[in-house]
Amino acid sequence: MKSTLFNMVAVLFSITLIASAGVGAVNMITEDAIAEANRQATVAAVANVLPAFEKNEMSTMDIDDMPINVYTAVDGSGAVVGYAVETMTMSGFSGKVRMMVGFAADGKILNVNVLEQSETPGLGSKMCDEGNVLLASVKDKNPADLTLKVKKDGGDIDALTAATISSRAYADAVARAYEAFKVASGAKASADGVSGATATDEGCDAQEGGENE
Repeated sequence: MKSTLFNMVAVLFSITLIASAGVGAVNMITEDAIAEANRQATVAAVANVLPAFEKNEMSTMDIDDMPINVYTAVDGSGAVVGYAVETMTMSGFSGKVRMMVGFAADGKILNVNVLEQSETPGLGSKMCDEGNVLLASVKDKNPADLTLKVKKDGGDIDALTAATISSRAYADAVARAYEAFKVASGAKASADGVSGATATDEGCDAQEGGENE
């Protein structure tokens, strides 16, 4: 009896040990793969919002308690060709929206690439569509000449139809990127922060109903 019980415990222990080792090995392998995939995605996002460059250097700053990464890109002579700002907001209809915003050295917005969003399909998710009204409102324009809020709030940004909350979040993230650009380019010593949009109960009901314009 003792021998049988011992054998059962030994077998179970061996199985657990082997399973744990296997899970650990898989985690080690997938962790490196995931990290490399994320790195490649970031490289592609930076290249998508900036003109050709030789290399870039990343710096990080906190704005409104959010980590904002800035990639300063230079050409072969060391001259700055632009700044790619990995910005974010927590005020989307479904929470976090993360974007890469490209700025020319003079501050003009070259392009915006939405990296992460969980907005309502067919409504707020249209912020990812090529040529959408949000992008058209800021691309090839200098934020210094704009009020980075949706027109409904007295700004210069056209909102997506029936998705004002998502549009406010987009504008909020771009405004945060511009704050980071000003610090990175030396125009300001530190960022002031951005007042993010808050999704009220009324706003949530409106967006769900498609009547929030």
